[in-house]
Amino acid sequence: MMKKKAGLLLVSFYTLFVCGDCSKKSGNDPVPPPPPAPTNDVEMWVTKGDQSALLQKQTDILSFGTTANSFPNIDIDSATAYQSVDGFGYTLTGSSAYLIRRMGTAESAALLNELFGSNGIGVSYIRISIGASDLIPAVFSYNDMPTGQTDPTLANFSLANDTVDLIPVLKQVLQINPNIKIMGSPWSAPVWMKNNGSTIGGSLQPQYYAVYAQYFVKYIQQMQARGVPVHAVTVQNEPEHGGNNPSMVMTATQQADFVKNHLGPAFQTAGITTKIIVWDHNCDNPNYPVSIMNDAAAKAYVDGSAFHLYAGDISALSTVRTAHPDKNLYFTEQWTGANGSFNGDLAWHIKNVIIGSMRNWSRNALEWNLANDPSFGPHTPGGCSECKGAVTISGSAFSRNVSYYIIAHASKFVPAGSVRIASNMATNLPNVAFKTPSGKKVLIVLNESGTGQGFNIRYKGKWVFTSLAAGAVGTYVW
Repeated sequence: MMKKKAGLLLVSFYTLFVCGDCSKKSGNDPVPPPPPAPTNDVEMWVTKGDQSALLQKQTDILSFGTTANSFPNIDIDSATAYQSVDGFGYTLTGSSAYLIRRMGTAESAALLNELFGSNGIGVSYIRISIGASDLIPAVFSYNDMPTGQTDPTLANFSLANDTVDLIPVLKQVLQINPNIKIMGSPWSAPVWMKNNGSTIGGSLQPQYYAVYAQYFVKYIQQMQARGVPVHAVTVQNEPEHGGNNPSMVMTATQQADFVKNHLGPAFQTAGITTKIIVWDHNCDNPNYPVSIMNDAAAKAYVDGSAFHLYAGDISALSTVRTAHPDKNLYFTEQWTGANGSFNGDLAWHIKNVIIGSMRNWSRNALEWNLANDPSFGPHTPGGCSECKGAVTISGSAFSRNVSYYIIAHASKFVPAGSVRIASNMATNLPNVAFKTPSGKKVLIVLNESGTGQGFNIRYKGKWVFTSLAAGAVGTYVW
């Protein structure tokens, strides 16, 4: 009997030891909550040089924290602001409009909405040619005359050629984005105004300076009458390059004379507020626009100067700003070529055209040429036969090329009215930062090293860690 009782006691003790207070383990007991999921503070969009990601939104969780690490920092200071941004985009050439107009109605509408719509890449600035550029099926001006005849009253001035393709496309674009800024640039004056009677090269004859100024006035007025506001004009596309078709040479002295004595007064008399922009050529001769603006009479009519980067260094824009800090700067053209590589063009253009122009005070950044066909046409005889558009149009179909993504990494996230803000240049990580009108911060970063690179975005005392593959570009938004 004693053994039996002892056994029962042992079993009871064992049960108590193993179970403890089993009544506390009922299904009614509270369960500790899981740790909070990390919040995503920063959106990240990436394009890689190998095209495995093309303006692709990433799923990484990027949360700002306070734990430092040994990776390089890109410090953002939104309290330090620089220039306002007018926009990012392309040149809408005559050939671009020609190809878009020959797409199916639904297909062309879809393409234009993708390019210019708020749900697409949000292009906010376009450049067009005043008359023909070299990317158009045929050369023309708005006042062509039979050989040996002139028209000093511009009685025969007509936008008829532009009413076929360009103006209808512009009206579609304006319906999508009524606030888009349009810049006009002439490649040549009418040949009867020139000293060589040719669409190629030659110079504007002084006796036609006043007439040519009225040519600009009529152009702006008649475009406005058709519902197309011209925000700005450059005086001459590439005035030191007389070998294109069309083209025209204009020295700095000639351009200063034309602006101060003819174009500026003509705009003033006609009540035209369209901005006048000088130079519109490469970064290798900043003295050209500086010398024009050193002439106070010319400077009074000039809004600023425009640049391309087929020669020179992008820092030339800052050189001009140092000389004339009260005048604006623009980046109006850079091509991608038929023989270029996607990864090479992506890295070079992001570094120079997007980041470089913005860090050197430009108000815009434009790539050359919106669209071509698969043979890089149409173009004039002697015009560019290797210029690759942002899109290639074949019938009603289109494909996206590298300059589509170059511009999209800025245009989709940095609307007109944004302001560039301060950011430091970390090694192998060129970058530029903006604050949008809605208060968002945008950072565009290129990893120009040969390997993947981790880094921190540091803002208001907090860090977020991220990384980019070799040659990749990322746009970060928070």
